[in-house]
Amino acid sequence: MSDDTDGSGDGGDATLSDLRTVADYQFGAGAGRALFPDDDLTVKRSTSGRPRQVLGDESRVVSYGTDGRFTLGVEGGRRLVEQFPAPANRVAVGAESEPFVRDGKNAFAKFVTEVDPAVRPGDEVAVVTTDDDVLGVGRAELSADAMDDFQSGMAVFVRHGAGER
Repeated sequence: MSDDTDGSGDGGDATLSDLRTVADYQFGAGAGRALFPDDDLTVKRSTSGRPRQVLGDESRVVSYGTDGRFTLGVEGGRRLVEQFPAPANRVAVGAESEPFVRDGKNAFAKFVTEVDPAVRPGDEVAVVTTDDDVLGVGRAELSADAMDDFQSGMAVFVRHGAGER
């Protein structure tokens, strides 16, 4: 893991271990290793040394908020989808939503086809097709039950779309 620091801080494996612990708590056991494997990761830090972003080979994996929670990047969403069987940590939408979510538009409840029953408002989720292709990542606005029941309203505030295939 490389460490791109703007200030002091020890970097190193202790930080990676801490980040893995937070990921396991937020997304479930095994998420830390999925998001932060032993390959080359870059940790961008604030001037005080606090981790701000973790970057992988392709792009941003996660950002680490001041509230102690991660926000997913598209690469982070893909890593979680590869690690966990459906429907964990994801909201699946129908084909009619695919081009919109890929462009970073929000996912609406009427198009949700499957959702992790543990999803609560405020949770970070991957938005996927019924074939588990990641369309985007964002914050759940409704609980899993509400996503299943409602025929209107925003289900997921999509922060980043996966773009064109």
